Amino acid sequence: MMNSHPERILQFGEGNFLRGFIEWMVQQMNERIGFDASVVVVKPRPGNSLERLQAQDCKYSVNLLGLAGGKPLNELHAIDCISRAINPYSDFEAYLSLAGNADLRFVVSNTTEAGITFDPSCQLADTPPASFPAKLTQLLYHRYLAFQGDNSKGLIMLPCELITANGRHLCECVMRYIDLWADDMDGKAAEFRLWVQQSCHFCNTLVDRIVPGFPVKDVEGIQQRIGWADNLIVQAEPYHLWVIETASNLSLEQLQQEFPANKAGLNVIYTTDESPYHQRKLTLLNGPHTVLAPVAFLAGLDIVRDACQHPLVGTFIQRVIYDELMPTLNMPHDELLRYADDVLQRFLNPYIDHQLTSIMLNSFAKFRTRDLPALKLCASRGTLPHGIVTGLAAICTYYRGGTRADGTPIHPSDDPQIISFITDLWQTGDPATVARAVLAADTIWGEDLTAITGLTEMLTNDLQVIATQGITALLS
Repeated sequence: MMNSHPERILQFGEGNFLRGFIEWMVQQMNERIGFDASVVVVKPRPGNSLERLQAQDCKYSVNLLGLAGGKPLNELHAIDCISRAINPYSDFEAYLSLAGNADLRFVVSNTTEAGITFDPSCQLADTPPASFPAKLTQLLYHRYLAFQGDNSKGLIMLPCELITANGRHLCECVMRYIDLWADDMDGKAAEFRLWVQQSCHFCNTLVDRIVPGFPVKDVEGIQQRIGWADNLIVQAEPYHLWVIETASNLSLEQLQQEFPANKAGLNVIYTTDESPYHQRKLTLLNGPHTVLAPVAFLAGLDIVRDACQHPLVGTFIQRVIYDELMPTLNMPHDELLRYADDVLQRFLNPYIDHQLTSIMLNSFAKFRTRDLPALKLCASRGTLPHGIVTGLAAICTYYRGGTRADGTPIHPSDDPQIISFITDLWQTGDPATVARAVLAADTIWGEDLTAITGLTEMLTNDLQVIATQGITALLS
């Protein structure tokens, strides 16, 4: 049954992070300051993962578990701010009808780093188009038509994908689709483009909260506490941060007035430049996560905390953070050191079992945005960061599939073309072939990384060592 709040927020994505971050925030705002908003969730990719959410009337619980102010915290929050969940691949009309919702004001998304991309095969008449930006452009166009270009019906885009300038990139994709589809817009393309430029607001944002997801170990106890069989419980750390950079056509005052999260006591920063926060977080929290997860998994570990406490893997990740990643940031050293120390403490959260496999979705896209910039900067300074390269070697090995040494199955989750590309390379049985082809893959990196002096040789050696001696041989 639909809740009583108007559908003011459209969300592309239904994963653990959004449910443990965005919906939790909206719930807090509704309860504390009467924000009066519900979220309608739209599935950005094919599949049936909405069924469990729909079966629970889109209600679930968020379990905040960790340390807050140095003291243990274990809270349960009932979430009922999702009005409904729509799969546009099976109910396109329901999706498209959102364009005519006069209450709609915000669009949030988390389609992973690979989600904000331009796919020229997408068409305006597709039901729906494949890419997230194409779906958004299609919806905006129908909204423009439904309200006859009313400037008050534009939307505020708050993308949560962890790429630099995510709002700007999303806007660029939308404009490219307008150009691509101009002939199908009955002479309205120019007016529609102007409406988007003037009435819609694409904000760059940064999100920061570790959300391990479903608490397998604690689920029975949590269900007893809440009194019902919630099968969509999301476990998250207490820490949260959302930095929102206002769009050029939206004042800070208006943004704060329309989305007053800070008045609800939430850690939301409104700014005209989120890039320093973004780079710090991307490099010192997400960057370590991306290389830590496959290395630790191949070493026989399953959760982040155990990885950080492991004598070899723990030393490895500290070296990556403090010796390889931190020196690439142009910020005060004391500030970076405090943040890095906090990151390690969050990784060591004694109350949450953050599964390594939950981090490894779309690992190549994550490595490209989170770790590759540091690798290239180190290389330009004359030294390859071996820990980061080892992380890439572990990703390549993980994508080989099969099982790890203890028999645990390996199931990489990524674009099927990338998985097929890597598994086909491993059929050669030659680490050098794998290293050269992966580094040269323009479809993965947008450039040829074999041009980086010494990188092919280092990656080849690491792949060879992992294949013959195991990952720990590289860490000792």
